[in-house]
Amino acid sequence: MSNIYESAEATLGFISSPCLTKVELRVACRGISDRDALSKPDPCVVLKMQSHGQWFEVDRTEVIRSSSSPMFSKIFLVDYYFEEVQRLRFELHDISSGNNGLRDADFLGSMECTLGQIVSQRKLTKALLKQGNTAGKSSITVTAEELSGNDDYVELSFSARKLDDKDFFSKSDPFLEIFRLNDDGTESLVHRTETVMNNLSPVWKSFKVSLNTLCSGDHDRELKCTVWDWDSNGKHDFIGEFQTTFKEMRAEQEGKQIQWECINPKYQMKKKNYRNSGVVMLNHCKIIKMYSFLDYIMGGCQIQFTVAIDFTASNGDPRNSCSLHYIHPYQPNEYLKALVAVGEICQDYDSDKMFPAFGFGALIPPDFKVSHDFAVNFDEDNPECAGIQGVVEAYQNCLPKIQLYGPTNIAPIIQKVASSASEEMHTKEAMEYFILLILTDGVITDMADTREAIVHASHLPMSVIIVGVGNADFTDMQILDGDDGILRSPKGEPVLRDIVQFVPFKDFKHASPAALAKSVLAEVPNQVVDYYNAKGIKPKCMSDYESTRTFSP
Repeated sequence: MSNIYESAEATLGFISSPCLTKVELRVACRGISDRDALSKPDPCVVLKMQSHGQWFEVDRTEVIRSSSSPMFSKIFLVDYYFEEVQRLRFELHDISSGNNGLRDADFLGSMECTLGQIVSQRKLTKALLKQGNTAGKSSITVTAEELSGNDDYVELSFSARKLDDKDFFSKSDPFLEIFRLNDDGTESLVHRTETVMNNLSPVWKSFKVSLNTLCSGDHDRELKCTVWDWDSNGKHDFIGEFQTTFKEMRAEQEGKQIQWECINPKYQMKKKNYRNSGVVMLNHCKIIKMYSFLDYIMGGCQIQFTVAIDFTASNGDPRNSCSLHYIHPYQPNEYLKALVAVGEICQDYDSDKMFPAFGFGALIPPDFKVSHDFAVNFDEDNPECAGIQGVVEAYQNCLPKIQLYGPTNIAPIIQKVASSASEEMHTKEAMEYFILLILTDGVITDMADTREAIVHASHLPMSVIIVGVGNADFTDMQILDGDDGILRSPKGEPVLRDIVQFVPFKDFKHASPAALAKSVLAEVPNQVVDYYNAKGIKPKCMSDYESTRTFSP
């Protein structure tokens, strides 16, 4: 049994895809014992990442001299992909004095995990394994932090009064420009307002801009604001300028009146009684928090992964080698490949690693009536399986006990998972998000009911992934994936958000399961964020989920 699981798992590899975000990893160790009893070790941690079965060094920390419990200042910056199993290996070495290389260093232990495990727990502590995979007294703690703080938006509104009049036959036509001063001395235009015609006391429209764009996330970064009088020939007349910071703007939220004198340096030098060229006021400053996928995951949101498998007769007799359900002793069938590829990703985000698994379209014991949502382990009260390996074993064990039948109805299983997601929705907290993976060999026969179920589920913390197995024509299934249009129920009600991703497995027949996993899971992070942000649900406080669990090797 394990050969099939390991074979499919081993094919997971790296394929380039857009980076979801960057994560900072901080490393500390405790209880390091040195081979030299007369002195403390000079530790250094090397981070390696697995690609195509090989370990490659990504980076390494500084060497801390004479420390048995080092806290490294070096921060590892890694690209994080939700739809990929990113295997990491942290190696601890004792670097001999006067030599920072690893050739003469003593190996003190290592720890392997996935980036998903670190991210989902925020802080991961595990024992360091020595040669022969024996655990000593030393441990390593890796803390993850999303490289963010720049994802928030700010809404700003400005006005001015008594600006200098630059036009002879009418009043000035002012507009405002805001520039960010960069570390290299250059300036970047952040925003240009609209022009208010013939008005020396304009009120410009409010606008939104990301803090990353405004100040690179640095609230003390200098901003230069310039007011111009618009001219149709493009040779705008300079009225004046002032400098500020976002920190100063933020004070408006505390009820303070924020305003700046608009200064023309030339007038200031030439005119004895010059005061200013007008005053610019900040009318409104509001920070709009934009939470990310990692904010929710690190806040304790769990991904509840459920599997539904097609056991209709069109799959062929499982005893026949041509069947899509045929169990080969060494080569996993397409159902197993898809299950393991997607399940491997999701399991890192579920703390109990217990996954409900259901079947549909089969005659099941004891009375052999058709069922479209039976537990693959035949325990209707507890359909959960222990890990992806447990799902694989339950699937293999159930095949000889059922009779493949039909039709291909998936609405019942969507409704079953939606029922659980509905209970979670009423908590109004970001604690559980549900992913339903449906593996099917043909076009479904209850399309109207399925559309109705998906429209209902689009209001819930839930996503549906459908993988078409085999060589059937799945053209009609594309209607469920809202990428090319808006899915509607038979009554005409549109989906609230796109929650379905359909992928035919045959498109990935000659690629690794990792490619399939990336394709079907790439939209999930945005679906999670879209749901909770639209509902105004914030991530739970990080401290509520501060993980102090130590995992044994």
